[in-house]
Amino acid sequence: MIELNMQTITAVIWGKILLIALFYLLAWVFHRLSSRLATSLIGMSRFRRQTPKMRTERMETLHGLTSSGLTFIGFGLATFFSLLLFVDGDTLIWMIGLFSAAFGLGARPFLSDFLTGIAFLFEDTFDVGEKVELGGTSGNIEGVVEAVNMRTTEIRSPTGELITLPNGEIRLIRNYSRGRFSVADIKIKISAEDVQETIDLLTGMAVEAVTQLPNLLEPWKVISESGEMGQHVELTLVAKARYGKAAEMRPRLLALVQEHMEEAGIQLAG
Repeated sequence: MIELNMQTITAVIWGKILLIALFYLLAWVFHRLSSRLATSLIGMSRFRRQTPKMRTERMETLHGLTSSGLTFIGFGLATFFSLLLFVDGDTLIWMIGLFSAAFGLGARPFLSDFLTGIAFLFEDTFDVGEKVELGGTSGNIEGVVEAVNMRTTEIRSPTGELITLPNGEIRLIRNYSRGRFSVADIKIKISAEDVQETIDLLTGMAVEAVTQLPNLLEPWKVISESGEMGQHVELTLVAKARYGKAAEMRPRLLALVQEHMEEAGIQLAG
């Protein structure tokens, strides 16, 4: 009789072990399929009327967030059903409620990361491929976003390192890849005696320069940032270039200004 009971208990234990293995196997299969499921879910938005076309970068960001979220749900359900093999449903829910406070304190960083990842699904603050500066408890990190999931964001720094930043630590987001214009200011240092002539020359060139430089959005403005007067004066041309074209336009701007100043006989100060 005892031997029969032991065999029954052993069979029950092995049955539960096999069920647990099956649950996690299904969760693993769900994880493997999460990428395709995420693609399908995101693609469903194309069938909605009056929906603007989604940017490729935004689709890639949503894909990473959705895929990791599905994986979390899959393994979470596998864990829940595994516990149901040992505890009935009412007791399990009661235990979850009882230990939720203690679990919340211990897993606060993880929950913070996950909840922030959920917020990224609805807030279009940055996407994969964009240059950003993310600030938080660990300081500011600048680089290009390579991947985003529910828990972390991966940033490729200018020096080449891949930085993994927990989403819960992100408090400030500065996105360099979005804007209406780029600043293409240049500075000119001249003798004090040539200030008025230089200002008149540059002011007169401002409107014409817009036609000569296609990436210049509007006539520039001539200002003095320091406001100091001495043997030499430094003037600043405040110029707005088409977004992302400032670095390309600045050398052309310098060449144009130098050409006109040489024609007017105005020498740059050394």
